[in-house]
Amino acid sequence: MFANLRILTSLLVIASALMLSACAPEVGSPEWCKSVEEKPKGDLTLNEAKDYAKHCVFK
Repeated sequence: MFANLRILTSLLVIASALMLSACAPEVGSPEWCKSVEEKPKGDLTLNEAKDYAKHCVFK
């Protein structure tokens, strides 16, 4: 019984993570540009900074 509960809990966690990650806006979209602008600059990765410059600054 506890094994079934553990499996069910694991599946719910995985499904929740997949649903949340699917909500991220597409790189280069106006929503994505706005989310990057609101993010602290020290938290940006190199790839995010390059994509931001390419899609949001130098259109």
